[in-house]
Amino acid sequence: MAQIVLTGASLTVDDVAGFASGDVRVSVDPAALDDAEAAWKLQREAIARRAVYGRTTGVGANKTVVTEGTADDSLRLMRSHAGGVGELMQPGLVRAMLLVRLNQLAAGRSGVHPRLLLAVAEALNSNSLPAVHRIGAIGTGDLTALAETALTLTGERPWATGAIEPVQFGVGEALGFLSSNAATLAEAVLVAVELRKLLRASHAVAALSYIALGGSPEPYATTVHEAKPHPGQVECAAEMRRLLGMTEVPKPGRRIQDPYGLRAFPQVQGPALDAVAYLEKVLTTEINASTENPMISVQDNDVYHNAHFHTAYVAVALDTARATMHHVAELAAARLGDLVEPDQTDLPAFLASGPPGSSGVMILEYVAHDALAQLRQAALPVTLGSAIVSRGLEDHASFSTQAARQAGQVAAAYRFVLGCELVAAVRALRMRAADLVDVPVRAAYDHMDAILDPRMDDRTLTEDVERAAAALSALAAS
Repeated sequence: MAQIVLTGASLTVDDVAGFASGDVRVSVDPAALDDAEAAWKLQREAIARRAVYGRTTGVGANKTVVTEGTADDSLRLMRSHAGGVGELMQPGLVRAMLLVRLNQLAAGRSGVHPRLLLAVAEALNSNSLPAVHRIGAIGTGDLTALAETALTLTGERPWATGAIEPVQFGVGEALGFLSSNAATLAEAVLVAVELRKLLRASHAVAALSYIALGGSPEPYATTVHEAKPHPGQVECAAEMRRLLGMTEVPKPGRRIQDPYGLRAFPQVQGPALDAVAYLEKVLTTEINASTENPMISVQDNDVYHNAHFHTAYVAVALDTARATMHHVAELAAARLGDLVEPDQTDLPAFLASGPPGSSGVMILEYVAHDALAQLRQAALPVTLGSAIVSRGLEDHASFSTQAARQAGQVAAAYRFVLGCELVAAVRALRMRAADLVDVPVRAAYDHMDAILDPRMDDRTLTEDVERAAAALSALAAS
């Protein structure tokens, strides 16, 4: 069985995605446990000599209220903040959330005792998961989700699956555990990996449409993209050249100018590739960061009050990624429109095969544009809003939580848009199979040809679209 050893500094987005869905165990590096214990001891010393937020005081606007400094303070904080509502998180997301939080705690700056780290690891390895509600955060700490988790660890709340022996939270350890955006980061990581896969699959789908439409190789030439070398654009053009077996000196196409769906594909796909790569970079930093406020620094023998709980980087990166995905989806819908147009394919309208007036794949455009409309709404920015809470003390919010949720909606909608294009492209190539020469993208065609219904008569296409959408993950590796 695979195992991830957490150090607080080396977790990857692929680790999180694999752990969410796979049979993977987790452990904490012994040195990280030592660091956590040193920070726990320093916290105890610090609260004896100075005011420490959430340890000797209340939280939020109660920062000036001196507390008794007992373990009961921790329990009250967890109980009062465990107020999430709405549907429960799916098990994979909860596993990802716990892994991210455990890795952050392994960085050794939270002030919580190692027993809490070991308890979270035990819960994950036994698939003991808390019941966590999705609604309750605005991008400045997933307080409700982590409070529900903490109360489950103490035994006050029932486990959703499995169970471990209750663990005690000591003085000040509640805030040390709650001070994180682990749930938001987990959701953002899972969708970032999903978007990366869909963008990879987009190359294969666009390449199949290119062949069906008799596209021109000129827009993908190396010389063209050396003249405007944005990284994602260069990457897209190179991948299309690979999939289509293009030579360095392109031959003229059947048209002097292709539609934008083919001709501008690198210029539109490129920003999405760059945006998702940047999102993954931001998330890699965040899942390996010490997000706690206050932060316990053994190195400086002191406590730092800070704002690492704020996730503006994550929110902005998610907003950008969603916007670029919308542009990519628009091109997919445009290519679908080209595929049903006889002037573009030299095939019957709507790729119909039957008596006059047959509809063929006509309905796919309606389905794709419905999904595109949903995607468009989910792509709207959330970072333009804000919130002022806790009696005006906390006067800004990133709403990265909502940005991550909407990114999931974008991915789901784009999967259907791309699935509709894929069904049409495969159908067009079936109608003129001789045009599909032996190039690398042939593997993608063969895969789809084997799983899509071969009938050309007018029939329900629901299952075809669903199969195509599900197959995109496999095409990402083609």
